[in-house]
Amino acid sequence: MTNSINTDLFKHHEYMRSTIDDCKVIDLRKIHDVRGNLTPIEGGVDVPFDIKRIYYLYDVPGGESRGAHAHKALHQLIIAANGSFTVTLDDGTNKKSFNLNRSYYGLLVVPGIWRDLNDFSSGAVLLCLASEHYDANDYIRDYQEFLDFKKSK
Repeated sequence: MTNSINTDLFKHHEYMRSTIDDCKVIDLRKIHDVRGNLTPIEGGVDVPFDIKRIYYLYDVPGGESRGAHAHKALHQLIIAANGSFTVTLDDGTNKKSFNLNRSYYGLLVVPGIWRDLNDFSSGAVLLCLASEHYDANDYIRDYQEFLDFKKSK
């Protein structure tokens, strides 16, 4: 796993040209203790954005999918806090799937990337750290609209 992040993408807002190569699985810090391990995550330190929103998905029924959207400006760090699931990223040209199954790995997803979430194990909990507060206008929920968005810039 790597912590190599294209910080130019965050500085220059080149989100329409973002690719799946700008999305990375990052190793999160682990503090080992016989009483239980701890993984701290700090905005601007462990992730290249300030954390403005945290949410989690759980009790996803077997066979169901989530996601199926892209964001225009939102950065996310997606973590399998419990169990496992697959995140498939799509930049309009290429696709790549990531199986998340460790609570000390986070998948950094930049704006302008379509994501599908599936293959949730029983008891899976997806934890998401987001760079912005919820904004319905930031979502692209139609795949053709996403492809048009990517071609427009």
